[in-house]
Amino acid sequence: MGEAILETINLSKNFGGLYAVDNVSLSFHSGQVHAVIGPNGAGKTTLINLLSGDLLANNGRILFKNEDITRLPSNKVSQAGIGRSYQKTNIFPQFTCFENCWLAAQSRHRSSMHFFKPARKLKDVEARTLRALALCGLKDQRDIIASSMSYGEQRQLEIGMMLATEPKLLLLDEPLAGMGTEESQQVVNLLKILAEEHTLILIEHDMDAVFSIADQLTVMVNGHVLETGTVDEIRSSQAVQQAYLGEEAGEET
Repeated sequence: MGEAILETINLSKNFGGLYAVDNVSLSFHSGQVHAVIGPNGAGKTTLINLLSGDLLANNGRILFKNEDITRLPSNKVSQAGIGRSYQKTNIFPQFTCFENCWLAAQSRHRSSMHFFKPARKLKDVEARTLRALALCGLKDQRDIIASSMSYGEQRQLEIGMMLATEPKLLLLDEPLAGMGTEESQQVVNLLKILAEEHTLILIEHDMDAVFSIADQLTVMVNGHVLETGTVDEIRSSQAVQQAYLGEEAGEET
């Protein structure tokens, strides 16, 4: 097991009297796929929103590569090297695949605010764009308008946009949601490839997919961590079997 790339220490987030994440302390290790599972309302998406800077914690700390990022907004978290995908596809539907990934890659260019330099001359941005398209499996569809693609391909494109920012850690919030069997398998294969060079934190209701890709699993309930362990440990846990693995999937708070 590699060293911890991301840690939460007594992390909490409440909405009025409801604690969606309650005193959660977790370590996510470099080079691993760490899945966070649990029933609807367990706090999984809220946790991801805290890690990505989309929400600010009420209490606790988040450390990324030993640096405190607890109070950073989402754009600064992204610039620090954490990429994030959402439950609902977040792309520019009127743009091509290449243009979508180009915009993401250009956001990392130091001269992105130099308005009088032609963007097409930014060779490093182009290189990152082409690499991202290749990694997400859309190299041959670079000129396709995003809105004309299948739902599964649009999810691949969103992952490609995330990769264009060259993150070290990927936060993936239900990447298989709404997909058929064939599309799901394509994305699972993509995640396995990405896991060779990235650390992944994955929220997913498809347990077959989770068990096929995850190195570590954390089970949450009512904002708390119930158990963390390997796939075999979670599979054999009576508490997990009784309380969670039989629950139906769906979106959560």
